[in-house]
Parts: sequence; C-alpha cells; structure tokens
Amino acid sequence: MSQAGAGSRDIEAPEALAALFGDQALIRVFAALDQEGEETRIVGGALRNALLGRPTHEIDLATTLLPEAVMARANAAGLRAIPTGVAHGTVTLLAGEKTFEVTTLREDIATDGRRAIVLFGRSFETDALRRDFTINALSMTRDGRLFDYTGGLDDIAARKVRFIGEPARRIAEDYLRILRFFRFSADFGDGLLDSAGRIAAIRKRDGLARLSRERIHAELLKLLSARQAATVCTEICADGLLHLLIASVPNPARLRRVVAIVPPQDPLLRLAALCVNLPEDAARLRERLRLSNAEAERLERAALALVTLHGLNEPPARGDLRGLLFRHGRQASGDAIILAEADARPGHDDEWGRARKFLLDTEEPRLPFSGADMIARGIVEGRAVGEALKELQARWIRAGFPTDPARLARLLDETPRGTT
Repeated sequence: MSQAGAGSRDIEAPEALAALFGDQALIRVFAALDQEGEETRIVGGALRNALLGRPTHEIDLATTLLPEAVMARANAAGLRAIPTGVAHGTVTLLAGEKTFEVTTLREDIATDGRRAIVLFGRSFETDALRRDFTINALSMTRDGRLFDYTGGLDDIAARKVRFIGEPARRIAEDYLRILRFFRFSADFGDGLLDSAGRIAAIRKRDGLARLSRERIHAELLKLLSARQAATVCTEICADGLLHLLIASVPNPARLRRVVAIVPPQDPLLRLAALCVNLPEDAARLRERLRLSNAEAERLERAALALVTLHGLNEPPARGDLRGLLFRHGRQASGDAIILAEADARPGHDDEWGRARKFLLDTEEPRLPFSGADMIARGIVEGRAVGEALKELQARWIRAGFPTDPARLARLLDETPRGTT
C-alpha cells in the first residue's frame, strides 16, 4: 500500500498548532490569497516544529494560485510581493515585519540529481508526495484542518525521519537529500537512521561527489549542531559515508565525548573533535569543505595548541595552562583542552573541569616588556634586541608570568646591558 493511501488524513489541528492562527500577519496573507475558489495552506517546517514544541521562525505557504496571481492579490491587499523564485513558483510576501514564502503547488516532470523541472498544479496531495520526508509533508488550512498524506504525524510522534515513497528514488532526484536525511534524523529524529533510508544512502553514495563543497560544508555543520549529532555520525561512519564528506579518518567516539563534556552546540568544535589532531588536518578541511578563513584559522590554532597536550591523561598544572593561554589565546586553548580531555582516559573529570574553568576565568598573560626596554639598557642592534627580549620572555614564563612591578624590575635587571 502506498504511503499516501496508508497515511492520508484530514483532521482537526492539534492544540500545539493553535498559536499559528493568532499571527495577524498570517491572517492578512490568508485574507489576500484564500478567496474566489483558490486555496492556500501552511506547509512544511512550521507545522513540524510546532508539533515538536520547537520555535517557529518562518511560515511557508503553498497555494493553488500561480505566482503572478499571488503577486497581484498581495499588491492589491497592501502587501509587498518580491518575485524571489517565480520560475519555480515562489514569491516572498512581506506583511509588516514578517515574511512568508508562498509557492505554487507543483509536481516534478524531470530531475537530474540536483534540480527538478516542475509543472504547476492544483493538488495538495501531489505536492506533498514530491517532498523529501513524511515529517515535512503536512499542510494546514486557514480554518485549522490538518492534512497528512504520508503518515507524517505518526512519524513526528515517534521521532522518525522517513523518505516519502521509495528512498533510493527520492535520493536520485536530489543527492543533497542524503545529507538532509542525516541532519534531520539527528535534529528531529531519535538519532537512529531509518533502515530503508540508510540502505538507500549507502547505495547512492556516489551521488555525494556531485554536491559542491560549499553544500557539504553547510549541511555538515548543521548536522553537527543537531541534538543527536554523535549518534548519527557514528552510524554513517560505520557505513563508510562520513569519510567521503570530510576526506579524513573520522573519530565519532571523540565527538561523542566532546558532546558529553560541552553540551552547548558548537559545530566547529564538534568538527574538530571529529577529525582534527594536527594542523595539517585543519588545512585539509579548509580545502575539502571550503571553510571560511575564520573557521579554518580557529581549527588550525586549536590543533597547534592541542599538539602540546597530546598524550595527557590529566590536565596540565596551572602554570602550564597560563603558558597555553599566553602562546595560543583563550579560544584555541579552550578548544584544545576540551579535545585533550576527550582523548584522555576517564577518571579525572573534575580536574579537567577545573582546567576548563581556569582557562575561562584567567586573564591572558601579556608580556610586560618590549623592545624599548632593551634599547633603554643599551641593546640597540636589531637582532640583539630580539634575542634579548626572547630570553627575557623565557625567564618571565619560567617565573610564572609575574605582574608585580618589583619582580618585573628584578627580571629586567637580570638582562645584560649593551656595550656602548
């Protein structure tokens, strides 16, 4: 039996969706479009998120109206209409400070693994059946009738992410759906990949090579931001898919430990946990994922700091932590100490926690001497100034990064004077 036949339902909207009806901007849009035999519905993510108790930041609409008619009716009602994707049926409407994407109902005529040629239609069910996952295929009318053509309500309740129809066919229509399947399973699902979708992703893995590095970058960071990122990454690593995305040997076990250590989402640190041990790992990711300069530099600095911590099962002493701060800065030191803790054998959680807090609370040491101090002592030749300052810095570090003026004066006095 097809999913449409098995799951097609027209029911009163659950209480969780009631808040959507109080949106005055949405009421204005419905009033402009939903008349004279035409129909407009809320679709997709807004319904899914509301049913899951998640914030609803954007509301997308599907309509029987053609894009030109959407624009005409919106303008007549005093709404601003922007033809953001008219060729694909999408118009953006502005009602006050809120925006709504309104898309004409469609069906796919042809697909090439990335883009679809579509025909505008008038069937909400046909439009729903062309979507990717059952949890994204719900639609709701302005009077609160909820339509579920694919069993999405049950899947939302069970926290399952399933393709609509045959998974391999849906993936072949758009290979980005492999990555979306992973991300949605980690974010909206329970982290356990649907078996049929998982098998299809493995069989269609070659399609990943057709995706741009920028697309992979964006989807991977979204996946790593998700609630069940470690679980899904463990699964796709076992399936031999994760290394295709990052061009490195992944370490999902370390990712799992980092997620446990630092619950707040930090996708870049999670990426480092997954596959960064040395600076060259960060350089490889820069190229593979087209990382921004800021992203790549953060990973490279963290890797440089981490090199000094390799092999530790207990955190460094406080003097060494100050040295880490001095040489690498707060961000890189904090990243490195978390990665080092994830690499260490268990048993020293409290000590590592105190080390992390120390790095957060301690001011970064700043060398209190400069070349001017060397020149004042008669050291005027350029290379000699640099060497003397370097030697003084080493003694200052060995002394524990003092800031007391008397101690600093003694350190400076120990620097040999130049000859005139």
